Amino acid sequence: MSTEQLVTVEPEDSDANAIASARAEPLAPRRATKWAMRYARRLFVTDVIVITVLLTAFGLFGLRSSTLAWPGGPKLPYAVPLLLVAVLWLVCLEAFETRDRHIVGDGVVEYRRIISATVFVFAVVISLAFFLRIDVTRALFVIVLPAGLLGLLLSRWLWRQWLRKRQWNGTFVFRAVLLGEKAKIQHIARQIRRIKVSGYVIVGAITPDGTPSQIGDVPVLGALKDTVSAVDRTGADTLIVGGSDELDPNTMRRLGWAMADRDVNWVVAPALTDVAGPRIHARPVAGLPLVHVDFPRLEGYRRVVKRTFDIVAGSVMLVLALPVMLVTAIVIRAEGPGPVIYAQERVGRHGKTFHVLKFRSMVPGADAQLPGLLDQQGTAGQPFFKVADDPRITKVGKFIRRHSIDELPQLFNVLRGNMSLVGPRPQVASEVALYEEGVERRLLVKPGMSGLWQVSGRSKLSAEDSIRFDLYYVENWSFAQDLQILFRTFKAVVAPGKTAH
Repeated sequence: MSTEQLVTVEPEDSDANAIASARAEPLAPRRATKWAMRYARRLFVTDVIVITVLLTAFGLFGLRSSTLAWPGGPKLPYAVPLLLVAVLWLVCLEAFETRDRHIVGDGVVEYRRIISATVFVFAVVISLAFFLRIDVTRALFVIVLPAGLLGLLLSRWLWRQWLRKRQWNGTFVFRAVLLGEKAKIQHIARQIRRIKVSGYVIVGAITPDGTPSQIGDVPVLGALKDTVSAVDRTGADTLIVGGSDELDPNTMRRLGWAMADRDVNWVVAPALTDVAGPRIHARPVAGLPLVHVDFPRLEGYRRVVKRTFDIVAGSVMLVLALPVMLVTAIVIRAEGPGPVIYAQERVGRHGKTFHVLKFRSMVPGADAQLPGLLDQQGTAGQPFFKVADDPRITKVGKFIRRHSIDELPQLFNVLRGNMSLVGPRPQVASEVALYEEGVERRLLVKPGMSGLWQVSGRSKLSAEDSIRFDLYYVENWSFAQDLQILFRTFKAVVAPGKTAH
């Protein structure tokens, strides 16, 4: 059916009529959102380089024989199967959509797909070697698999850092128009702008009747019937639909056609906040794209995996940290009187209390001074007891707190099972008593040495943001997220920045 035939269908209302008329007009040029495609091409080139360099180096220096043979088959130069592995690897990276514009540059889905694609490649190679009785060198699986996976993940991470810097400066972003009722537009705008590098810049909004003239600092570009012309006028490449009673199925369908003709991203924002992508699943039922939201539970094999990782990684970290801990203990003792290790009762999983261990970074008797300092700065009623420019911190304490060295004794808490390497930070009972409704969900998992808010701003975050990050972690736990937080923790410890104290 031609475009002309489509627009002759009689619309059900005036808004659909206006949108249909807009579709009949000459189409605007394809959008400037091609930065996403350019970015994907750069990822492809990098993937080719990583895989080619790795397999070439392996072929030159990692093989004992230059030929590969199997019963009933010809002798082949090892370069041939290595080339086939490289091609298969690149095909799988594409087939698993590791460069899809909806997932690159943010979250852990991109990394998960790279891992899945790589494991699939080597599963295929192992299967072929088994059934064809090919004597493939084991170094291909012992060296190439982990090295290649590490190289791909590292290259994607480096590209993310490059992308973040551009988005921080307002480039390599989607220019978005918001569509919906005032309250929903305010909510979407607030959530997007909460993160400086969200990848979206809001250029305007559309309300059902075109009023008010402005929502916060977002200009209202018109009414529902003006949506297509507003997108064309602003050069937006994304339309985010927040929902409205006026958006009936017919209007939504025609609006979607108009955006598709203009190559504009069509995004529907449900009334969900702080829900990670892997929890969301779309399932079409009777033509309705129903969105299913999973509720992750850290039980069963997931809990076993997390605990096993805590024990193994915690033991390795403790061995590596022992020299630093020994020097720290000597320096603390040399600075003045008082215990080297400070133990304080904190609230753990399901409200059970335990004693958290830290290197002492404050003067003896610091706990008794806390209420007065909180009253003095007016934060006595907040659930995170933070004192700005805390006078109780010693000279040594400033350094070890800045680099999180004071937290190293908590590795013993991790091995004992009171804590995990990653989780919400443990709090004292008086802080837990200040929790509002819902915040107690922080206690559904073990507290951690590091957490999401520690790598997302540390001391510059408000109490509300710190709680929000902790709840996000609890509601969206995944092992991949734990690894990502640990990596960011190492980076924050080495280069703590201005927000650490």
